[in-house]
Parts: sequence; structure tokens; C-alpha cells
Amino acid sequence: MQRLCLLSLLIILPGLYACDKSKDKKSSSVTETDTTIEVTHDGVHIAYQSCGEQDTTLLFVHGWCIDQSYWTSQVDAFCGDYRVVTMDLPGFGDSGKNRDSWTIEDYGQDVAALINQLDLQNVVLVGHSMSGDVILETALASPEAIIALIGVDNFKDVGVEITEEVQAEIDNFMKMMEQDFANTSAAYAEQALFHPTTDSVVVQRVTVDFRAADPVVAIASLEALFDYAPKEKKQLARLDKKLYLINSDATPTATTGLDESGVDYEVVDIHATGHYPMIEKSEEFDRLLRQTLGKIQAESQAN
Repeated sequence: MQRLCLLSLLIILPGLYACDKSKDKKSSSVTETDTTIEVTHDGVHIAYQSCGEQDTTLLFVHGWCIDQSYWTSQVDAFCGDYRVVTMDLPGFGDSGKNRDSWTIEDYGQDVAALINQLDLQNVVLVGHSMSGDVILETALASPEAIIALIGVDNFKDVGVEITEEVQAEIDNFMKMMEQDFANTSAAYAEQALFHPTTDSVVVQRVTVDFRAADPVVAIASLEALFDYAPKEKKQLARLDKKLYLINSDATPTATTGLDESGVDYEVVDIHATGHYPMIEKSEEFDRLLRQTLGKIQAESQAN
């Protein structure tokens, strides 16, 4: 979830209701996966898939209101060279919902639990959207196993202050979500999260998934994302791993807050895509991801 996209959308809140309710069947990976170890955190089941047996692990964490199936292309592309693990965050996909707290810190601990229980080594965390903050919390909670972080279309507004006027609009938006989550969330996606060239199949897939999300979990986790915003720069300042960002240039990455945090970071732009480059332009995204992984490997060897 991009806070910048949401803030830009708030000015058109009254016209948020024109969504396609048709269904789209998701593609599934042809790569053989392994789930032989049961993973839980605080009694909540965590669904995951794992393939490959290499020393370096790519752990992919999805964003708001979607699931691990959004990484299908990356599983197929990288499983031959890395151990590749995808997961459903609790409350989404096939993971459990049997808890009441859905904070960014909670999710960071969920990811850390999966790392520990699967005994993952040399982990590169790849987090999309909301999960940029999630993997940041994971890296702070369980730094020993992690070698780098890759954010996908996130950390674009670090340190940006929310005015009272904008906060009032956010509050109004959250009320709309509580009153009609399916229509409001789907309309938000259609209005704010795609590029003009985004394939209609992708738009349909995301809006269908938004509509199907559990409103309680979705609203609570979105509120948590906004609550985390004032902490983001401070938490980045604590990070001793390099942060790589593969961000759509449809909205700019404001680097002032990143610079002020002191975090070691690098931004690579991906062109002509919306908020979901891993499915909108999967081949280009996979190329940039492989390029980034090469940098991580080279820097690791140099150290």
C-alpha cells in the first residue's frame, strides 16, 4: 500500500464506486514446492511455499489484501539459483486469522518466526508495498539470518508529514472502508494503483482480491500502516543492512527522508508500471531483481 497514492486519491473520494465484480482465476506456479514443516506464530498458522536448496534464500512477502501467488513469476525465475520462499501473511491468503492484533510489528514477528522455524540462512527479504515496513521490522527483530532487504514500490514517502487537513480526509476514507469495504477498496485500487498501460487482467485480479479480503484484518492493518509512518525513519536509522528499492516511477521516490535516516540504500526505477511490477511487467522486474541480487552478492563477497 502506498501512502502517497492513497493521499493523492483522497481528493476524489466522492466518486469511488465503479468496480468490476467479475472473477479472475490466478495462475499457479509449475515449480515443485515444499511445505513439509508446519509453521506457526503465537498459535496462528502461516501458509508458505518453498523450493530450491541453495545457500541463499529469497523470502518474498506480499502487500496489503493480496497473497503469495503474486510472486509466481519470481518463484519460477529464481528457484533454480536460490532457495525461494513465499508466504501468506496472517489474515490473508491461506494463513490463519485467529488473533486480534494486526500491526506492522506483529507481521514483522510473523516473518521472523518463519525464518527461524524453517532455519533459513543468508536471507534476502523482498517485501512489496506494506511489507516494506514489515521486512524492516523483521530485520530489526531477527538480523542474524538476513543479509539485505529489497523493497518493491515502497519507502517512497519516508518522513513526509501528514497535515491536519489530510488526516481528516484519511479519517473519512477509513469510515468509508468500514461502511463498504469491498467497493471502497476496489475503487481505491482502480483509481490509484495502476499505470495507464496496466493490462485490464491485472486490474481485475487486484480488485477482485481486494474485494475478497477480510475487512476486519484489512482495515486494521491499513490503520497500522498509517500508525507506523511516524516511526519509519527512526526504524530505518536502526537498520544495519542495505536497503534496495525497485520502485515504479509512476510516482516518485522522495529520498529526503531516506537520506535523513542514514540508512544505506539504493533506488532502481521500473518504468511504465503501477504498484504491482512483479505481475504487471514480470520479465523487467525479474531482470532488475536479478541485477540487484548480483550487487548484493558482490558486496557480500567484498566484505
